[in-house]
Amino acid sequence: EMLNMFDGQALVVQTADGSIPDELIGLTREDARKAVVALLEAEGALVKVEDRVVPTPYGDRSGVVIEPWLTDQWYVDAAKLAAPVLEATRSGAIRIVPETWKKTWFNWLENIQPWCVSRQLWWGHRIPAWFGFSKDWLENHKHKTYREIAEEVITGTTPDTKIFVAETEEALLEQATEYYGSDIQVRIYGKDDLESFDGRLSVVLSQDEDVLDTWFSSALWPFATLGWPEQTPDLARHYPNDVLISGFDILFFWDARMAMQGIEFMGSPPWKTLYLHGLVRDAAGQKMSKSKGNTVDPLGLIDRYGADALRFTLAAMESQGRDIKLDEKRVEGYRNFATKLWNAARFLQMNGVGASQSIAAPDATLPVNRWIIGEVVETLAKLDKAFADLRFDEMASAVYHFVWDNFCDWYVELIKGELTPQSAPPRTGSGVVEATGEDLRQAQGEREGRAAETGAVAAWAFDQILVMLHPLMPFITEELWGAMGERPYELIVAKWPAPEATVDAKAAHEIGALIAVVSEVRAMRAELNIPWSSALTPNVIGGDSATIARLTRNQATLARMAKLGAPVTAEAVPAGSAQIVVGGQTIAFPLEGAIDLDAEKARLAKAIAVAEKDRDSLAARLSNPAFAERAKPEAVDKARADHDARAAEAERLRAAMERLA
Repeated sequence: EMLNMFDGQALVVQTADGSIPDELIGLTREDARKAVVALLEAEGALVKVEDRVVPTPYGDRSGVVIEPWLTDQWYVDAAKLAAPVLEATRSGAIRIVPETWKKTWFNWLENIQPWCVSRQLWWGHRIPAWFGFSKDWLENHKHKTYREIAEEVITGTTPDTKIFVAETEEALLEQATEYYGSDIQVRIYGKDDLESFDGRLSVVLSQDEDVLDTWFSSALWPFATLGWPEQTPDLARHYPNDVLISGFDILFFWDARMAMQGIEFMGSPPWKTLYLHGLVRDAAGQKMSKSKGNTVDPLGLIDRYGADALRFTLAAMESQGRDIKLDEKRVEGYRNFATKLWNAARFLQMNGVGASQSIAAPDATLPVNRWIIGEVVETLAKLDKAFADLRFDEMASAVYHFVWDNFCDWYVELIKGELTPQSAPPRTGSGVVEATGEDLRQAQGEREGRAAETGAVAAWAFDQILVMLHPLMPFITEELWGAMGERPYELIVAKWPAPEATVDAKAAHEIGALIAVVSEVRAMRAELNIPWSSALTPNVIGGDSATIARLTRNQATLARMAKLGAPVTAEAVPAGSAQIVVGGQTIAFPLEGAIDLDAEKARLAKAIAVAEKDRDSLAARLSNPAFAERAKPEAVDKARADHDARAAEAERLRAAMERLA
């Protein structure tokens, strides 16, 4: 019914209908095409020859055209295997994350086609099927010897073929003996000695030379590697598993087939949740390819930036099924994050802070310590939620911002005056010492108590960081865990943080306002070129008592971190001042003697004009259809990025101008 034009060497062969002229037999396809044109021309049937472009498949390795060639193949009734998987997904026994892939999963399983499971390769699991002659053929060839029958062994299907499918050779021999009868000797080709013939009529069975499809064999992996079909302890312990993490590109090839075979052979899905991550692409979003030359060697990245940096990059960029544009700059940035963590550990060690012996949060009275404990509590809540939702990017983001922003940038800076108790006596506003020996001892005791509390909280918070960060950056956290001191347990088995504490809203407000003031003043100094040698006096406009009290309580910290003096009250913004707004409260800083206001305003006005001109020029270029259509994509992307940068620069400079009263 279906005929092959070519043989195994792609030479033209005569087919069953006998329609191919004899002079074409044995020709290559290229020569045959020329010969067909010549025959048509000789008969006067050729009108013209036209060049046509047709889709032509080429072999990846050989580089030659792939021609159609019909062969016998083995198929599995995939629809029968898919039905239980569909039911398991609908019932919730199988969960797809992200759910956007659920529709694709259902669509493929509901419209599944018979699965071709045979491959013409030299490696893999052999198809468990054997070919033998039918009983009728044997009856008509009784005169042949065992050797003669063996030499005619069947390796494919013919009208004289009988096919046996069995799990083992023992089961095969049982089936064959039942079919042929006990008076016919059954042998397996390649397994038996051709000379061992006992006089009975014999049949020789030959195993199919094809091997199972890679995905068929791979689908057995969840249980076959655990000792199946034997009921081993490993099988009982590890099947089914909890989560399978997979690329979406093998959703059908492997994931669905694992579920199909798991339910078929084990009675339950191999896992409860299927998590599908994106593919790693290059920085431009192109799929990595050796021919394009845009592949990234992970070992090279590890050599340059460390395994932790690469691992954290992939976690931070993994957003449930979205492809990852792997930019080496991101890896470098997370290497810097690791360096930041390392430097924080060195700072703590230099100030006598080591390993914490407490799992619960230490008692704390200072606002800065109550604040960082609350930040640990909030970060842990974010991590727990992100982990439950399988949002690894949100996990990485939560711990990154806590470590870099809250702990390293602010907490470490805020406690620099608290860790080491000073022996200097308290002073009055005029700087004259007015204290008794008992007063000095009491003040020193208070400072030592503050230092002890701060050291305990800092050690505890850093331990929590190492535990939270360990799944994402295991190497540096393990190193620092050992370097900080001895504990009764190892990091790998450390209990997941359970601070047994709550967020202190009052402390969070106090420290949040302090951070805002320092941030705004630093930005103001940078934008207006105010030298750090110039101390500034904060003028609280309207004289808000809460703001005055807060600035006064934190005067030492503000002097150290922002070079601010004691706060004063003002009814209106003094002339020649720069101003900030924190929590709705305006604070002004007279700049007389610090900078030349007129020169600074002129500088800002000129810089604003340049930035706005560049911004408008880039906007005009981007709005030009000719540029968007003809320019290279990378040129358009660069112009868009430059426009956004210049627009942000113009906005920043205008904000700086508005600070000046």
